[in-house]
Amino acid sequence: MNGTTVLDQAVSESGDSLVTTKSLGKRYRQVDALRDCTLGVARGEVFGLLGPNGAGKTTLLRLILGYLRPTSGQATVDGLDATHQSVAVRRRVAYLPGEARLFRHMRGQDILRFFAEVRPEGDFRRSLALSERFELDLSRRVAFMSTGMRQKLALSIVLATETPLLILDEPTANLDPTVRGDVIDLVADAKRQGRTVIFSSHVLSEVEEVCDRVVILRGGKLVHTQDISALRRCHRIRAAITGAPPLPPVALQDQLDVRSPAANQIEIDTYGELGPLLGWLATLPLTEMRIEPIGLRAVYDRFHAPRGGLPTQADGDDQPAATGLRPDGSQDRKPGGPVVSHPGATRHDAGSPTPDDCLPAEGSSLSAESAGGRTGDDLR
Repeated sequence: MNGTTVLDQAVSESGDSLVTTKSLGKRYRQVDALRDCTLGVARGEVFGLLGPNGAGKTTLLRLILGYLRPTSGQATVDGLDATHQSVAVRRRVAYLPGEARLFRHMRGQDILRFFAEVRPEGDFRRSLALSERFELDLSRRVAFMSTGMRQKLALSIVLATETPLLILDEPTANLDPTVRGDVIDLVADAKRQGRTVIFSSHVLSEVEEVCDRVVILRGGKLVHTQDISALRRCHRIRAAITGAPPLPPVALQDQLDVRSPAANQIEIDTYGELGPLLGWLATLPLTEMRIEPIGLRAVYDRFHAPRGGLPTQADGDDQPAATGLRPDGSQDRKPGGPVVSHPGATRHDAGSPTPDDCLPAEGSSLSAESAGGRTGDDLR
């Protein structure tokens, strides 16, 4: 399977892409951490990365930042090669790693000042304002902060850095619901300012709320791209029906999937506006009708079904799964790190939606070490 969809290829080849990857791969001996990944992230877009642990999300981010040398392919940021111009790339990026490490012996306010001064794009006053919004006690030493407090501190550093690209890896981890909401609002603010955001998370509701487009990774391969605006126009209708489910009118057939999961039951997935469908539904002998949106969970589960759930294609198997998916990730409608670091850190090697648009449910990087200092762990 080629890890590219038509939409990814179009964005990647457009001149409006801030981030592009072409056939990007990273191999560790016999393990492919990332394979043949081609994608494009448009300027001003909030771009989501989804996949379980080990799917290749963090590897992809580190390749984009130039922290890893690719085995194959290329990544560029703002026209700069991530491998050969990695320092220039990181000047354009504020990066929040999944586990940010900070100087444990320093107090919160001193941490903010250090990272604001270590690069020209830093903004100490903005960092202070964000920490106040997060209700963070800056008088404490990092060693005496909780995991959630350290996450707030790292967010205050990264979100205050004025760069065209934000890369956020699990930004809401260990945060309470109120602060999670603040982070989502701040990502939306960054988009309104014209900044580009790559948002990696396991929380599907957050990704669906804030992202414009999402890619799903599995076993190091890009297996699906989802436009969120198209997904929001997709609905599922469940109802009880007397008799066999009828065929939809010819004018609606390309916009619907109709099936009967059980006797006297009907399910209809619609990929366009509901208005034209309602007139036809009014002619059917339906009762107990329920209309609900097809959310991102339904799409995600097609590729990463929970245990005991729907069958999925085994990682590394390039043949379509038995769930009706074509190799490009669309549905067959026919019957049957490094932690926060400064830009000069060195590299470490070790329209209307269609059925394909919504599948139904079947661096301001933060590293004290790379900034040339020692962490509190080293000082103990």
